[in-house]
Amino acid sequence: MIRTRVTELFGIDHPLVCGGMTGLGTAELISAVAKAGALGFLTALTQPTPEALAAEITRTQELTDRPFGVNLTILPTIEPVPYDDYRAVIIESGVKVVETAGSSPEPHLPDFKAAGVKVIHKATSVRHAISAARKGVDVISIDGFECAGHPGEDDVPGLVLIPAAVARLDIPVIASGGIATGAGLAAALALGADGVNMGTRFMATTEAPIHANVKQQIVANTERDTLLVFREFHNTARVARNGISERIAEIGRRPGATFADVAELASGARGRANVLGAGDMEDGMWWASMAQGLIEEIGSCAEVVTAIVEEATEIMGKRLPSLLDR
Repeated sequence: MIRTRVTELFGIDHPLVCGGMTGLGTAELISAVAKAGALGFLTALTQPTPEALAAEITRTQELTDRPFGVNLTILPTIEPVPYDDYRAVIIESGVKVVETAGSSPEPHLPDFKAAGVKVIHKATSVRHAISAARKGVDVISIDGFECAGHPGEDDVPGLVLIPAAVARLDIPVIASGGIATGAGLAAALALGADGVNMGTRFMATTEAPIHANVKQQIVANTERDTLLVFREFHNTARVARNGISERIAEIGRRPGATFADVAELASGARGRANVLGAGDMEDGMWWASMAQGLIEEIGSCAEVVTAIVEEATEIMGKRLPSLLDR
């Protein structure tokens, strides 16, 4: 067993986290992650209403009695999102850990704190991590440049970002971005993190609620099969490389291009329906990290967690000590 501040704080067996993933953070996957001894997060905004989130939390609670959390991503939207209602559902459902991302979690912290809910905030830079810690979050999940989704605009990879964050924070740090193996877990712990967050690795599991073609594509892809898009719009995102993402990147480089020029191609609804749902790997944009190059097979959540923990334990307990001059 690998014990850290993260395992102690959340009552989990292993310092592994499956952070919120839109369209994937549902009861089937998150209950399986929890049963495996890791910490998974339902994604609140995957559910169309707060009432639907309440039902999904109940469904997860019926599938497992192990700890799990809810991701609440706070973003500006055209249609107002009833964040206060989603927050109330989380609290009323008895969930004790929340992962926030996007905008500042500050408006939500008083209610979460009053209810005894621990808050993990995702950040892509040390300065944003320090700001969130000062506002009262309990844990920082720091996203390196290798991650899927939005890595920020600073382009700092995990090997530098993780220890830089640890050096400036007193609260636990979870390392995120490009991690999919026991070696990655051991490396993150060596850099001072108290756990790791994995998204792409948990996509390639039997319980992930996505088409088998996506899982097989992740295994087939290499570390070079991602692409940065939206950089010109100051909203950089790392996605899987395919015909659609290459077109988005090309259009974005055109002089005077705006997000409206790529909005239809980049539609999240299109990616979820055509790629994640129907398995057409060329008919939508979908998210994946550089960790694709480290994923060699599809397994159950239990198999993935066990293999990662065993590899990390082997590295830390035998391989690294064997290198010391005694």
